[in-house]
Amino acid sequence: MKPQKSRSLTEAESRRLETLEKRYRNAARQQFESRVAYFHRITGGNYTSITVRDQKTRWGSCSSRGTLSFNYRLIFAPPVILDYVVVHELCHLTHMDHSKNFWNMVASVMPEYKECRKWLREHGQELSLENHMRKLGIPVTLS
Repeated sequence: MKPQKSRSLTEAESRRLETLEKRYRNAARQQFESRVAYFHRITGGNYTSITVRDQKTRWGSCSSRGTLSFNYRLIFAPPVILDYVVVHELCHLTHMDHSKNFWNMVASVMPEYKECRKWLREHGQELSLENHMRKLGIPVTLS
């Protein structure tokens, strides 16, 4: 039996996915703001804003001006993975590099950070709205 070719989404299906993505982005923003507030008390440093995006190659970033950016798709990861990325970026407010001092700071807040990094390398490509819907048993297509 040949595998079925995936068809392109109808306009209604595309709108439905866009609406769901917007909801998950809003949920992700709330989660990032909450977790940044929690861990910022531990890590210190000064940040100016939090942005939430759908980055293709990054889970997070920290600009020299203090903007913390996070990939909304982390909302589909286990909570400890989202926390790891938050801690990682907050530690960049003190160490704008990946020096030994940076990693020591990450480890002081989150001793299990190596397991989280490994999980992201092994499972990061699975973090998508479509995969999340499949796991919940919600069809991506409507027909």
